[in-house]
Amino acid sequence: MMGPAAESPDAYITALSGWQRERCQLMRAAILSAAPFDETIKWTNLVFMANGPCILIRAEEHRVLLGFWRGKRLRDLEPRIKASGKYELGNLVMTEATGVTAEQVATLAAAAHRLNIELGNPTART
Repeated sequence: MMGPAAESPDAYITALSGWQRERCQLMRAAILSAAPFDETIKWTNLVFMANGPCILIRAEEHRVLLGFWRGKRLRDLEPRIKASGKYELGNLVMTEATGVTAEQVATLAAAAHRLNIELGNPTART
């Protein structure tokens, strides 16, 4: 099951319930407080743009993903990030039991933002 098919970031959060809504609200607020992101819905995910795609939040049936386009470079900050797919993608996969604080998310978001500003759009063909 994919995340809700939402028209807007607000609608995306509103379509969630229980621990997933609480977790996604916490992460969204932390990300937006950490750096100047443009927030959008892309590929049915909540995506935070800064010089290209930077961070995504994806709610699945029993888990929530906090994904970073340059996640492989953030593993020293958060060793739970798992490398995924092409580019330098990495995801922090969470269930209800996964502990994560707004402070941790904001630290990762600020670092992810800085990497995109320094290194450019992670999806650009070089």
